[in-house]
Amino acid sequence: MSDVLRIEDDGAVRVLTLNRPEARNALDGELISVLYRGLSDADADETVRAIVLTGADPAFCAGVDLKQAVAEGAAYFRRFDEENCVARVAGCRTPVVGAVNGAAFTGGLEIALGCDLLVCSERAIFADTHVRVGVLPGGGLTARLPQLVGPAWARRMSMTGELVDARLAERIGLVTEVVPHADLLSRATELARAIAEVPAAPMTALKRIYTEGAQSIVGRSLEIETTIARGASEPLDGLEERRRAVMERNRARTADRR
Repeated sequence: MSDVLRIEDDGAVRVLTLNRPEARNALDGELISVLYRGLSDADADETVRAIVLTGADPAFCAGVDLKQAVAEGAAYFRRFDEENCVARVAGCRTPVVGAVNGAAFTGGLEIALGCDLLVCSERAIFADTHVRVGVLPGGGLTARLPQLVGPAWARRMSMTGELVDARLAERIGLVTEVVPHADLLSRATELARAIAEVPAAPMTALKRIYTEGAQSIVGRSLEIETTIARGASEPLDGLEERRRAVMERNRARTADRR
Protein backbone atom coordinates (compact mmCIF):
# COMPACT_ATOMS: atom_id res chain seq x y z
CA MET A 1 0.00 0.00 0.00
CA SER A 2 1.08 3.65 0.17
CA ASP A 3 1.99 6.19 2.83
CA VAL A 4 -1.05 8.30 1.90
CA LEU A 5 -3.32 5.73 3.56
CA ARG A 6 -2.50 4.25 6.95
CA ILE A 7 -3.99 0.81 7.59
CA GLU A 8 -4.22 -0.69 11.06
CA ASP A 9 -6.15 -3.68 12.40
CA ASP A 10 -7.67 -3.74 15.86
CA GLY A 11 -9.07 -7.24 16.11
CA ALA A 12 -11.93 -7.45 13.63
CA VAL A 13 -11.88 -3.67 13.06
CA ARG A 14 -9.80 -2.16 10.28
CA VAL A 15 -8.87 1.50 10.67
CA LEU A 16 -8.17 3.42 7.46
CA THR A 17 -6.61 6.86 7.90
CA LEU A 18 -6.30 9.32 5.03
CA ASN A 19 -2.73 10.56 5.40
CA ARG A 20 -1.99 13.68 3.37
CA PRO A 21 -2.16 16.14 6.28
CA GLU A 22 -0.12 18.79 4.44
CA ALA A 23 -2.90 18.90 1.82
CA ARG A 24 -5.76 18.47 4.31
CA ASN A 25 -6.13 14.91 2.98
CA ALA A 26 -7.34 16.14 -0.40
CA LEU A 27 -7.91 13.41 -2.97
CA ASP A 28 -4.95 13.43 -5.32
CA GLY A 29 -4.57 10.65 -7.90
CA GLU A 30 -2.58 8.43 -5.56
CA LEU A 31 -5.01 8.73 -2.66
CA ILE A 32 -8.01 8.11 -4.92
CA SER A 33 -6.50 4.82 -6.07
CA VAL A 34 -5.11 3.72 -2.72
CA LEU A 35 -8.31 4.51 -0.81
CA TYR A 36 -10.39 2.65 -3.38
CA ARG A 37 -8.16 -0.41 -3.06
CA GLY A 38 -7.96 -0.12 0.72
CA LEU A 39 -11.75 -0.12 1.03
CA SER A 40 -12.10 -2.95 -1.48
CA ASP A 41 -9.50 -5.08 0.31
CA ALA A 42 -11.13 -4.51 3.69
CA ASP A 43 -14.55 -5.32 2.27
CA ALA A 44 -13.26 -8.57 0.77
CA ASP A 45 -11.44 -9.69 3.93
CA GLU A 46 -13.73 -11.98 5.94
CA THR A 47 -11.75 -11.28 9.12
CA VAL A 48 -12.67 -7.58 8.90
CA ARG A 49 -16.11 -7.10 10.41
CA ALA A 50 -16.18 -3.30 10.62
CA ILE A 51 -14.21 -0.38 9.16
CA VAL A 52 -13.30 2.93 10.78
CA LEU A 53 -12.53 5.71 8.32
CA THR A 54 -10.77 8.87 9.53
CA GLY A 55 -8.18 11.46 8.54
CA ALA A 56 -4.78 12.55 9.79
CA ASP A 57 -5.09 15.85 11.65
CA PRO A 58 -5.91 18.61 11.06
CA ALA A 59 -8.58 17.58 8.53
CA PHE A 60 -10.82 14.67 7.65
CA CYS A 61 -10.80 15.34 3.90
CA ALA A 62 -10.86 18.53 1.84
CA GLY A 63 -12.33 16.69 -1.15
CA VAL A 64 -10.98 17.01 -4.66
CA ASP A 65 -7.34 18.04 -4.98
CA LEU A 66 -8.13 21.19 -6.94
CA LYS A 67 -4.48 21.94 -7.71
CA GLN A 68 -4.10 18.61 -9.45
CA ALA A 69 -7.52 18.96 -11.08
CA VAL A 70 -6.50 22.30 -12.58
CA ALA A 71 -3.16 20.91 -13.77
CA GLU A 72 -4.60 17.75 -15.33
CA GLY A 73 -8.05 18.86 -16.39
CA ALA A 74 -10.56 16.17 -17.30
CA ALA A 75 -7.91 13.46 -16.89
CA TYR A 76 -8.05 14.00 -13.14
CA PHE A 77 -11.79 13.33 -12.95
CA ARG A 78 -11.59 10.29 -15.24
CA ARG A 79 -9.86 8.45 -12.38
CA PHE A 80 -13.24 8.20 -10.68
CA ASP A 81 -14.63 6.22 -13.63
CA GLU A 82 -12.63 3.15 -12.59
CA GLU A 83 -11.66 3.83 -8.97
CA ASN A 84 -14.44 5.85 -7.43
CA CYS A 85 -13.30 5.91 -3.82
CA VAL A 86 -16.19 8.18 -2.85
CA ALA A 87 -18.85 5.77 -4.08
CA ARG A 88 -16.86 2.82 -2.72
CA VAL A 89 -17.44 3.95 0.87
CA ALA A 90 -21.21 3.73 0.47
CA GLY A 91 -20.87 0.50 -1.53
CA CYS A 92 -19.07 -1.49 1.18
CA ARG A 93 -20.97 -4.52 2.46
CA THR A 94 -18.91 -4.13 5.66
CA PRO A 95 -20.26 -1.46 8.03
CA VAL A 96 -18.22 1.77 8.00
CA VAL A 97 -17.94 4.11 10.97
CA GLY A 98 -16.77 7.59 10.00
CA ALA A 99 -14.59 9.38 12.57
CA VAL A 100 -14.56 13.02 11.46
CA ASN A 101 -11.60 14.69 13.13
CA GLY A 102 -11.59 18.04 11.32
CA ALA A 103 -12.79 19.68 8.12
CA ALA A 104 -14.97 17.54 5.85
CA PHE A 105 -15.59 19.70 2.83
CA THR A 106 -17.25 19.00 -0.51
CA GLY A 107 -15.92 15.62 -1.71
CA GLY A 108 -14.79 14.94 1.86
CA LEU A 109 -18.37 15.50 2.99
CA GLU A 110 -19.51 13.06 0.30
CA ILE A 111 -17.09 10.45 1.67
CA ALA A 112 -18.45 11.02 5.18
CA LEU A 113 -22.03 10.66 3.94
CA GLY A 114 -21.17 7.22 2.55
CA CYS A 115 -20.42 5.92 6.06
CA ASP A 116 -23.09 4.01 7.98
CA LEU A 117 -22.75 6.34 10.94
CA LEU A 118 -20.66 9.35 11.84
CA VAL A 119 -19.07 10.46 15.08
CA CYS A 120 -16.98 13.58 15.19
CA SER A 121 -14.61 15.49 17.37
CA GLU A 122 -15.35 18.93 18.73
CA ARG A 123 -12.98 20.26 16.05
CA ALA A 124 -15.00 18.86 13.16
CA ILE A 125 -16.50 21.23 10.64
CA PHE A 126 -18.58 20.44 7.57
CA ALA A 127 -19.32 22.36 4.37
CA ASP A 128 -20.58 21.76 0.87
CA THR A 129 -18.67 24.24 -1.29
CA HIS A 130 -19.27 22.55 -4.65
CA VAL A 131 -21.13 25.39 -6.30
CA ARG A 132 -18.83 27.98 -4.75
CA VAL A 133 -15.94 26.60 -6.80
CA GLY A 134 -18.10 25.84 -9.84
CA VAL A 135 -18.16 22.04 -9.49
CA LEU A 136 -21.45 20.22 -8.95
CA PRO A 137 -21.81 17.23 -6.61
CA GLY A 138 -21.24 13.90 -8.31
CA GLY A 139 -20.71 11.52 -5.39
CA GLY A 140 -24.27 11.21 -4.14
CA LEU A 141 -24.36 14.25 -1.87
CA THR A 142 -27.72 15.55 -3.07
CA ALA A 143 -29.23 12.11 -2.54
CA ARG A 144 -27.72 11.29 0.87
CA LEU A 145 -27.47 14.63 2.67
CA PRO A 146 -31.27 15.23 2.75
CA GLN A 147 -31.75 11.78 4.26
CA LEU A 148 -29.69 12.79 7.28
CA VAL A 149 -30.46 16.48 7.79
CA GLY A 150 -33.70 16.91 5.86
CA PRO A 151 -34.21 18.76 2.57
CA ALA A 152 -34.21 22.27 4.04
CA TRP A 153 -30.84 21.96 5.78
CA ALA A 154 -29.40 20.08 2.80
CA ARG A 155 -30.33 22.92 0.44
CA ARG A 156 -29.09 25.50 2.90
CA MET A 157 -25.68 23.82 3.17
CA SER A 158 -25.33 23.36 -0.59
CA MET A 159 -26.66 26.73 -1.68
CA THR A 160 -24.85 28.90 0.88
CA GLY A 161 -21.69 26.85 1.44
CA GLU A 162 -21.84 27.88 5.09
CA LEU A 163 -19.84 26.10 7.75
CA VAL A 164 -21.57 23.63 10.06
CA ASP A 165 -19.67 23.04 13.28
CA ALA A 166 -19.72 19.86 15.35
CA ARG A 167 -22.56 20.81 17.69
CA LEU A 168 -24.81 22.02 14.90
CA ALA A 169 -24.00 18.86 12.93
CA GLU A 170 -25.18 16.80 15.89
CA ARG A 171 -28.33 18.89 16.30
CA ILE A 172 -29.42 18.53 12.67
CA GLY A 173 -28.61 14.80 12.52
CA LEU A 174 -25.50 14.86 10.38
CA VAL A 175 -23.52 13.08 13.11
CA THR A 176 -24.72 10.86 15.95
CA GLU A 177 -22.23 11.99 18.57
CA VAL A 178 -19.61 14.65 19.35
CA VAL A 179 -16.66 13.66 21.54
CA PRO A 180 -13.47 15.34 22.75
CA HIS A 181 -10.88 15.34 20.02
CA ALA A 182 -8.49 13.08 21.91
CA ASP A 183 -11.24 10.47 22.37
CA LEU A 184 -12.49 10.36 18.79
CA LEU A 185 -10.64 7.34 17.44
CA SER A 186 -11.18 5.26 20.56
CA ARG A 187 -14.93 6.05 20.54
CA ALA A 188 -15.27 5.25 16.83
CA THR A 189 -13.35 2.01 17.33
CA GLU A 190 -15.56 1.15 20.30
CA LEU A 191 -18.65 1.51 18.13
CA ALA A 192 -17.01 -0.51 15.38
CA ARG A 193 -16.18 -3.29 17.86
CA ALA A 194 -19.82 -3.40 18.94
CA ILE A 195 -20.78 -3.87 15.29
CA ALA A 196 -18.09 -6.52 14.83
CA GLU A 197 -19.45 -8.55 17.74
CA VAL A 198 -22.58 -9.36 15.77
CA PRO A 199 -22.34 -12.55 13.67
CA ALA A 200 -21.36 -11.73 10.11
CA ALA A 201 -24.41 -13.15 8.31
CA PRO A 202 -27.11 -11.14 10.10
CA MET A 203 -24.99 -7.97 10.10
CA THR A 204 -24.37 -8.26 6.36
CA ALA A 205 -28.08 -8.85 5.81
CA LEU A 206 -28.99 -5.90 8.02
CA LYS A 207 -26.69 -3.60 6.09
CA ARG A 208 -28.19 -4.85 2.83
CA ILE A 209 -31.66 -3.97 4.12
CA TYR A 210 -30.59 -0.44 4.99
CA THR A 211 -28.53 0.05 1.83
CA GLU A 212 -31.01 -1.39 -0.63
CA GLY A 213 -33.94 0.24 1.11
CA ALA A 214 -32.22 3.61 0.86
CA GLN A 215 -31.22 2.91 -2.72
CA SER A 216 -34.86 2.52 -3.67
CA ILE A 217 -35.37 6.07 -2.43
CA VAL A 218 -32.15 7.77 -3.54
CA GLY A 219 -31.45 5.87 -6.76
CA ARG A 220 -33.33 8.31 -8.97
CA SER A 221 -31.68 11.24 -7.18
CA LEU A 222 -28.25 9.77 -7.85
CA GLU A 223 -29.08 9.39 -11.54
CA ILE A 224 -30.30 12.99 -11.76
CA GLU A 225 -27.24 14.29 -9.89
CA THR A 226 -24.83 12.49 -12.21
CA THR A 227 -26.61 13.55 -15.39
CA ILE A 228 -26.88 17.22 -14.50
CA ALA A 229 -23.39 17.45 -12.98
CA ARG A 230 -21.77 16.17 -16.17
CA GLY A 231 -23.12 19.05 -18.21
CA ALA A 232 -23.37 21.98 -15.84
CA SER A 233 -20.05 22.42 -14.02
CA GLU A 234 -17.96 25.53 -14.59
CA PRO A 235 -14.80 25.33 -16.74
CA LEU A 236 -11.68 24.24 -14.88
CA ASP A 237 -10.04 27.55 -15.79
CA GLY A 238 -10.07 29.71 -12.70
CA LEU A 239 -10.80 26.77 -10.39
CA GLU A 240 -7.79 27.48 -8.19
CA GLU A 241 -8.80 31.13 -7.78
CA ARG A 242 -12.34 30.11 -6.81
CA ARG A 243 -10.90 27.61 -4.32
CA ARG A 244 -8.75 30.29 -2.70
CA ALA A 245 -11.70 32.66 -2.45
CA VAL A 246 -13.76 30.01 -0.69
CA MET A 247 -10.90 29.21 1.70
CA GLU A 248 -10.49 32.88 2.61
CA ARG A 249 -14.23 33.23 3.14
CA ASN A 250 -14.31 30.18 5.41
CA ARG A 251 -11.28 31.38 7.40
CA ALA A 252 -13.00 34.71 7.98
CA ARG A 253 -16.23 33.06 9.10
CA THR A 254 -14.35 30.74 11.44
CA ALA A 255 -12.53 33.71 12.96
CA ASP A 256 -15.83 35.56 13.44
CA ARG A 257 -17.18 32.67 15.52
CA ARG A 258 -14.31 32.73 18.00
